[in-house]
Amino acid sequence: MDDLKKLIQDTCHQLFNLEIEPELSRPDEKFGDYATNIALQLANQPNTTTTNPREIADQIVANLKTDNILSLEVAGPGFINIRLTDQALLNNISRSNQKTLAGKVVVAEYSDPNPFKILHAGHLYTTLVGNTVANLLEVAGADVKRVNFGGDVGLHVARAMWAISRKIGDSDAESFLNNLPANSRPEWISQCYVEGNTAYENDETAKNEIIALNKRIYELHTNGDKTSNFAKTYWICRQWSYDGFEELYRNLGVKPFDKYYPESSTTQLGIDSVNKLLEQGVLEKSDGAVVYRGEKDGLHTRVFINSNGLPTYEAKDLGLAITKWQDYHFDKSIMITANEISEYMKVVLKVVEALDPEIAKRSTHLTHGMILMVGGQKMSSRTGKALLAQDVLAAAAEANLKATGKIDNSVVIGAVKYAFLKNRIGGDLIYDPVESVSLEGNSGPYLQYAHARARSILRKKAPKD
Repeated sequence: MDDLKKLIQDTCHQLFNLEIEPELSRPDEKFGDYATNIALQLANQPNTTTTNPREIADQIVANLKTDNILSLEVAGPGFINIRLTDQALLNNISRSNQKTLAGKVVVAEYSDPNPFKILHAGHLYTTLVGNTVANLLEVAGADVKRVNFGGDVGLHVARAMWAISRKIGDSDAESFLNNLPANSRPEWISQCYVEGNTAYENDETAKNEIIALNKRIYELHTNGDKTSNFAKTYWICRQWSYDGFEELYRNLGVKPFDKYYPESSTTQLGIDSVNKLLEQGVLEKSDGAVVYRGEKDGLHTRVFINSNGLPTYEAKDLGLAITKWQDYHFDKSIMITANEISEYMKVVLKVVEALDPEIAKRSTHLTHGMILMVGGQKMSSRTGKALLAQDVLAAAAEANLKATGKIDNSVVIGAVKYAFLKNRIGGDLIYDPVESVSLEGNSGPYLQYAHARARSILRKKAPKD
């Protein structure tokens, strides 16, 4: 890009004896690799022979000579579209591919689905965004550790287990669960979660039972219970959830995770850290709970241990930050989540800073937008009105089958990835199933062109490697 700017600058100096800084932009790929409005910049300069930008552009194009340019075209009021040769693009990639993170360990935490809940389109989105960020870090030379954090304890698990236990009753848990068809298990667990959540919100008796179950689930981990009927139910269903996550990741073709961190594995360290910070006065007791008063730091109050004596998400995230540090002694830890928890993470990182400033200094919370239904309705896995990850993939497969008469999973996955990743990270994505999986317009043809050209460029490099 710098070479191209210099070439345009030199050409303008030779033609008009003017020193001017060219502006380059990236047009739609069908117009070229770069575009410049240099002719419009020159139109009002005294040394030009005409004030017509198109005529100035024609003069520049006639004199812009280099083996690196494949084609030049004057468009609109005087823009110049520039298409480079494949070799020039390859040389540019080679020069820009600097390993700025070589020797650095970077922990990339993303996806983070909760066992006992089914994966919705939001998980699909954060998985693809996180995988892309991790890939970019690897290209920059970092030793990337991909990790996944999920809630295998907590009220959401208790809600699901309440409904599951009612269905199993006095039956042997293993026999009952093993009779469920394998392909229906994730959906069955999700339905149980929705039933449990509905009962929790509408039935006071059920709510109290679920609160009691929540304590019992924590005790499973504390006591190492694997043999009681309740424990067997829990461990089997938890494994079904992880199996479902792995199946989706394989289907998406994303790189595997180096490590899963269930919340149960970070809970005790989180509790110990909370108690330490309580002694130091960083945290304080309030109505039987342990809280952080964030207002003094421009944040807000968060609960780390609730009034029932159980750790909250905050305590588990505190334990996670320390666990990742103990496991990897990272140079950078990046947590990739939806931006709806940005204020929450500011509090967590502030408390981490009080415990170990170095961990907080090396940690970054990177956020993306939410997946919204057409019309702006946010999805909710609690109510069961969620657009599921598999729904998106199934819609893409159906669209591809209608368009081509073929079943091609690579096209389906490519179409969905592009539909999600073509949007700027940070803003919400309005998901329209029909538009996003279409293989026409701003999706299929673009991917086909980009893929073909990338392969053409890389083939030129292959013999030299």
